[in-house]
Amino acid sequence: MTVLTRRIGGVQLEIIVADITSLGVDAIVNAANSSLLGGGGVDGAIHRAAGPDLVAECRMLHGCKTGDAKITKGYRLKAAHVIHTVGPVWNGGTQGEDDLLTSCYRRSMELCGKHKLSSVAFPAISTGIFRFPGGRAAKIAIDTTIEALPAAPLVGQVIFCCFSETSAALHTDVLARHGSPCA
Repeated sequence: MTVLTRRIGGVQLEIIVADITSLGVDAIVNAANSSLLGGGGVDGAIHRAAGPDLVAECRMLHGCKTGDAKITKGYRLKAAHVIHTVGPVWNGGTQGEDDLLTSCYRRSMELCGKHKLSSVAFPAISTGIFRFPGGRAAKIAIDTTIEALPAAPLVGQVIFCCFSETSAALHTDVLARHGSPCA
């Protein structure tokens, strides 16, 4: 279900409430743990939907540092690729959490540019078991993605795929301040 759509330049940004594993985009972003071998939440759902070939490719990547991102094929997903990024665990905001989350979105957009992708869907990185405050995370997600659009000039669609209405409302509050409504 689409909650809000805005256009910034030639890019359509959408907030939806959906299962990210069901989206037919060039890449979905996985809120991964540092091993990249699957876990709970969206990470586990993506690994289950993609099948065992995803974990086999992830083993070859030798993990990922917090704030960084790596890309794999999508295997059984509708998405052609999975961008795995490791968000920070919230520790009260004194351990560089904002900068690390910003880096997750920036690095993901850089990979979209490098691999000539035209559409990407992000979950609300770090807001589940990593406990990053939802409103703060939504502002970082949207503001950083918009700032990083020049790094991915072929991207024409960015989806912020929220698992809950509450998360969608937080993202909507931020995106409504950007761009123009889409007809």
